[in-house]
Amino acid sequence: MVSIVALGDATTQLVHGLGPDDCARVKGALDFAAERYVERTAGTGQSAFEFSLGVAGTLALLRSDAETRIAGLLFELAIVDPGVSEALEERFGKEVADMVRGVHQLIRLRDLTAAQAPVGRGKNAAQEAMAQVETLRKMLLAMASDMRVVLIRLASCVTTLRYFAEHKRFDDVTRNYGREVLDLYAPLANRLGIFQLKWELEDLSFRMMEPDTYKRIAKMLEEKRMLRESFVASSIERLQKELAAAGIKAEVFGRPKHIYSIWKKMRGKELDFSELYDVRAFRVIVDDIKTCYTVLGVVHNIWTPIPKEFDDYISRPKANGYQSLHTVVTAEDGRPLEVQIRTQEMHNFAEYGVAAHWRYKEEGGSNFKSQEYDEKIAWLRQLLAWKTEVASAVTGQEELQREWVEKLKSTTLDDRIFVLTPQARVLELPVGATPIDFAYHLHSEVGNRCRGAKIDNVMVPLNTPLKNGQTCEIITAKGPAGSQGPSRDWLSPGYTVSSRTRSKIRAWFHALELAETLAHGRALVEKSLQREGKTAVNLDTLAHKLGFAKVDDLFIAVGKEKFSLRHVEAALHDAAPAAPVPDEAVVNKSRASSVEQGAKSGVLVVGTEGLMTQLARCCKPAPPDPIMGFVTRGKGVSIHRASCKNFAEMAARNPERVLETEWGTTGLETVFPVDIFILAADRQGLLRDISEVLAISKINVIGVNTQSSKGTAKMVFTAEISSTGQLQKALAAIAEVKGVQQARRT
Repeated sequence: MVSIVALGDATTQLVHGLGPDDCARVKGALDFAAERYVERTAGTGQSAFEFSLGVAGTLALLRSDAETRIAGLLFELAIVDPGVSEALEERFGKEVADMVRGVHQLIRLRDLTAAQAPVGRGKNAAQEAMAQVETLRKMLLAMASDMRVVLIRLASCVTTLRYFAEHKRFDDVTRNYGREVLDLYAPLANRLGIFQLKWELEDLSFRMMEPDTYKRIAKMLEEKRMLRESFVASSIERLQKELAAAGIKAEVFGRPKHIYSIWKKMRGKELDFSELYDVRAFRVIVDDIKTCYTVLGVVHNIWTPIPKEFDDYISRPKANGYQSLHTVVTAEDGRPLEVQIRTQEMHNFAEYGVAAHWRYKEEGGSNFKSQEYDEKIAWLRQLLAWKTEVASAVTGQEELQREWVEKLKSTTLDDRIFVLTPQARVLELPVGATPIDFAYHLHSEVGNRCRGAKIDNVMVPLNTPLKNGQTCEIITAKGPAGSQGPSRDWLSPGYTVSSRTRSKIRAWFHALELAETLAHGRALVEKSLQREGKTAVNLDTLAHKLGFAKVDDLFIAVGKEKFSLRHVEAALHDAAPAAPVPDEAVVNKSRASSVEQGAKSGVLVVGTEGLMTQLARCCKPAPPDPIMGFVTRGKGVSIHRASCKNFAEMAARNPERVLETEWGTTGLETVFPVDIFILAADRQGLLRDISEVLAISKINVIGVNTQSSKGTAKMVFTAEISSTGQLQKALAAIAEVKGVQQARRT
């Protein structure tokens, strides 16, 4: 039990910095907890009351609000006595009760993922494990609708580690707990800018995992601590005097290293303790960039610089935007001393910016996976830092604190959700994702075979939105691969939110339709061969003779009724086959009324009747394009668009051959061939989507030529149109197709 004196000291600490009303509420929560924690123990074996005092005391040191301290006192009580939850909300309000429930969610996550099995082997396994840990960190923040829940969880981790260290518990349980905290919670404290907890979490976790190494480094630090601290203090004092003499305003402070950081650098750079440059280090903050270089000159004038250890990240910022001057000098005793020089703006960016210090420390580069996520983390860090500043204000403290609490409560990472598999693997999905999205995220085959789902062991409809922290299990159909598939209903609103999922569903149906078309075309060709008595013919040779690269291409063309069986029969009898189909083009049959196939062009040559006319292939005019005629040798009048470059050159050479022309009356079914150029980001289904737009616009396509290089597709469609107005509407619709960058008539 906690002594009366100790309890009095704890009470003073718990209410530090609070107003009278909040002090009374926290003291009431302390009395409430003291009565119910009697002879109860936490899961670690520690007294539940002592544990709760430790958590709330840590939250008080962080200058948190009264509700957070109360929740820190009481969340363990709700674990050891689940029946007390309703009493908490009734007595301390919904806000406290919600935070208690939030902490329970995070603890549940720990229980679910603690025994997660490794995924894969070797290098890929390490990469997948790192990715999974990163997803868990995001999930911890996303599950906490109130970010103060994360603060409580961090405080509870620190309290547990302190208890293990105090009682010198070094076993598998404490080692695993240390690994969990080092992987998940210490990085979160770092990202949120709570460095008081971050350093302690890292050092205590390291002590649990590597007690002998920790003890060895601690002993080396202790042996030199007094001398090191004295030297750093004297160095700072000397630099401050030199800067003051030069009229430079600067803030200079020490930058001590903690044990875990020292161990990481010794291991990473294979250095001996005596070779570490930044065991003795300090940082200088000035007003502007020019002053940074002035201070650098002063530092190098006082001490001898080590050239190879100088880095100018101001003129050459790191890839993530980090800026600072780093230099290492040789001090009076011949040992290295590290100095960092930066402006206040650079310092704020390094601590709170989108490309924050934690990103390159943890990932070793500028691989920004989610800028939006980083921005939210940066906002949280600024918010927490601002709270530290305003909490010490003498006037308006309570009002500022209330404003801070409201901002912190409303700051959530709610654009993604994190859902667990039955094996405790965490998947990151968009908000509103359903079990169908979950299934296709696991694997396309799982999605295609999906027939039902369980959320937290309860059967649910497939269009049920998933929530953070839930466990989803997919029930799949049995049978051979390909015998089962998705439902077309899944493409209806409400069943999926991921475009990736819908693309996979559409791809399945497209593949199914293609297989059906192939089978239908094969049956038609084989029936034709039987009718002609040519069943022994080599189908590959026949396909090549008809201009197809593969026999399946022939079957598909026949199945889609884009290639007549008459051509097959003609080829079987060695008659002249149809014109070959280019390998890189799809050619359709032209309408009988196309002017290219001999239909009337509808062109009137002004002042002349009965002249044979033809539309120029270079510019392919169509009503109501302004047109001009040019008399050719033996082929009548060639009709060009008035803007055609070829026509302009011919007219300049032979102006006497130019005739005034205009569009006359054409038949209702008369169409004109034009070329359409499309530039787009290449993707599966692009050709199909554009073809659908043209079909809806009632435009017949008689030829397609496509080229794809480095993810960019270039397409030229030869289409038959009745007027340019029809074409303009089609081009506008094509421009709306996903990935299309340009659509124009050539």
